[in-house]
Amino acid sequence: MNKIFWTLQIIGWGIPSTLNTWGKLSSNTGINDKYIILEGLVFFVSGIICSTLFRHYLKHNISFIKFRKADVIKLIFGLLVFATVFTLLMLSLVAVYNLLNDSVYELSKFIIFVSFLNILTFLFFWLALYLLIKITVRMRLERVESLQLQAELKESQLNTLKGQLNPHFLFNSLNNIRGLMLEDVYKARDMITRLSEILRYSLNKDNIDTISISEELQMVDNYIALSKIQFEERLQYDSEVKETLLNNKIPPMVIQMLIENAVKHGIANQHKGGLVTLKITENDKTLQIQVTNTGQLLKPGGTTKVGLKNIEKRLKLLYQDNASFSLSQQDNEVFAMIKLPLS
Repeated sequence: MNKIFWTLQIIGWGIPSTLNTWGKLSSNTGINDKYIILEGLVFFVSGIICSTLFRHYLKHNISFIKFRKADVIKLIFGLLVFATVFTLLMLSLVAVYNLLNDSVYELSKFIIFVSFLNILTFLFFWLALYLLIKITVRMRLERVESLQLQAELKESQLNTLKGQLNPHFLFNSLNNIRGLMLEDVYKARDMITRLSEILRYSLNKDNIDTISISEELQMVDNYIALSKIQFEERLQYDSEVKETLLNNKIPPMVIQMLIENAVKHGIANQHKGGLVTLKITENDKTLQIQVTNTGQLLKPGGTTKVGLKNIEKRLKLLYQDNASFSLSQQDNEVFAMIKLPLS
């Protein structure tokens, strides 16, 4: 940043100094050429010195975050002070040159006033450019910080939601095992094996946002096998997935949570059980994941629907408005539909 500042300083003060010197040398002003060159050099050096000191003053006295009336007064005060110092440096050159060369350049009040106005104008434009660059850089930094904050917040929210999904599934599975151990130890041991495979999978995939459909379906198959030990013939499962879609990416555990919700709130409430169907298709560059189960939607307050709420939040965080989740009922069937952009 300092390298950019000094580059702009040299260019910014070098151009007007050079143009002013060249203009006076090209015209017949009657002023000694050596003095004109010296004046241009002093103007260049004085401009860099005064503007650098002005910058130091601004950095330590002006709040660019909360710009108030007091800061405006400080700006005007600093501008007048450094314009005065700049003018005195230029007038000192005239005085020293007159003293050393026995030549007299008139320093009337009018000339002094005009010199002050010219230098004030130069410093004013320097200040305007400095503020413009300062504000632009700050806005860019604030935007970067804002994007970083949003990304960190998004990651934190996703991790929190994932952390809610795993204990939710674990709680249901352990309840199933506890009940089954009183009836059949061997089946309970088989259920523990299935559960360990699912938990290992969920832990390994917990630090990523998307996985392939084929990987997710392996977990779904384990869950169905685990659930069938409890529900036996009451739970029927069927799936229809296009093979060409197996490599597409989806958020981990979303299908499993739909299946779990269908079993827990659909099949478990049916005395004769029912059918859970998974269908994954594509339509107009959209991936459609539909889970259908026998049963009816529970009335508001009948369930917390933690898993479904988490699915909605995760889809919102990952895809914004490019994904959707819906839940509906038709006759004695409940339809859960997720639509995602094809990856």
